[in-house]
Amino acid sequence: MPDHAASGNDRPGNRLRPFIWSAACLLLLLPAVAMQFTREVQWTTLDFVVMGAMLATACALYELGTWLSDQFAYRVGFGLATATGFLTVWVTLAVGMLGDETDAINLMFAAVLCVAAAGAVFARFRARGMAHAMFATAVAQVLAVGVALPMGFASLELALTAMFALPWLASGLLFRLAARRRETSGTASA
Repeated sequence: MPDHAASGNDRPGNRLRPFIWSAACLLLLLPAVAMQFTREVQWTTLDFVVMGAMLATACALYELGTWLSDQFAYRVGFGLATATGFLTVWVTLAVGMLGDETDAINLMFAAVLCVAAAGAVFARFRARGMAHAMFATAVAQVLAVGVALPMGFASLELALTAMFALPWLASGLLFRLAARRRETSGTASA
């Protein structure tokens, strides 16, 4: 497993916890407040439940990342991957990554998220394996756009969707950095 067991009780705590969870609560309250001032925002109870579940999942994944390693690069990489996954789900459900939210092509982005999740589990959350998983996820994102190229989507829409590969790539680079730092410190890879 990652380095949480090896470092014992001397690990730095998760000082961002209150800010992360507070930001999630504020983000969930934002549409409720907006609904008081405009008719442009019309959320149902189901919308709030789904968004609440998504935010709770993202925050819990962030907590997992901070528990798995005390390395800054690992934690930021994990947080970036979590945020990218969250945004992928949010955009897909709200407006659709390609076309609108009802277009079947958007199911490809569930497969992209499966690459990230399966890769992380297969890597047993170790930094080196997580780097490979995030690089594979970036490739999956670009491949999904490649599949959509001949389907007549607007170039800007395709380019913006392809740009979602960048945070996956950045996350992979952060995990690679964490792995190298772990190796140079002479301890087992995180």
